Amino acid sequence: MISKIIANRRAVFPVQYNSETITKDELQQLLEAANWAPTHRRTEPWRFKVFSSEESRKALSEFLGTTYQRTTAIPSEVKRRKIAEKPLQSNCVMAVCMQRDPKALVPEWEEVAATAMAVQNMWLLSQELGIGMYWSSPKLKNYLGEHLALKEGEQCLGFLYMGKFDGTLPDGLRNSSIEEKTTWM
Repeated sequence: MISKIIANRRAVFPVQYNSETITKDELQQLLEAANWAPTHRRTEPWRFKVFSSEESRKALSEFLGTTYQRTTAIPSEVKRRKIAEKPLQSNCVMAVCMQRDPKALVPEWEEVAATAMAVQNMWLLSQELGIGMYWSSPKLKNYLGEHLALKEGEQCLGFLYMGKFDGTLPDGLRNSSIEEKTTWM
């Protein structure tokens, strides 16, 4: 039941991933789920750069580590190492990108929201497939165009780190009830 999947969805971090492979079929299922997100004027702004091979994740790791070092006023070796480890701990990393509507008929926030809904679709399906996922939006995302070609108007909104994991996830908590966040008119 979808309500149960929504309530049980959790962030699962790269340090929690095991070495089990996420299959190409599973990745394709996640991408297909993303493609069914709501989108105003059918702009379908979501774009994904998939780093599933060990070689591509190593290259991403090196790029993120050196970019952090180069762009941070007082870089920390501990932080650089932590940033560089995430792609290596993951079985797959997807750069979540948004292709801006060239006619700009749709407000940018709606394009960002549509892309986030595409990620939510993947996140819900990953819960069903037993794949852990974590969305990170470090400032390093702004430099992705130095690592791979982005089209004009395309920007990176963050990275989805993915991997299979062992064990169970904790129950979810909310700071307040929906009643406290709702005003009925």
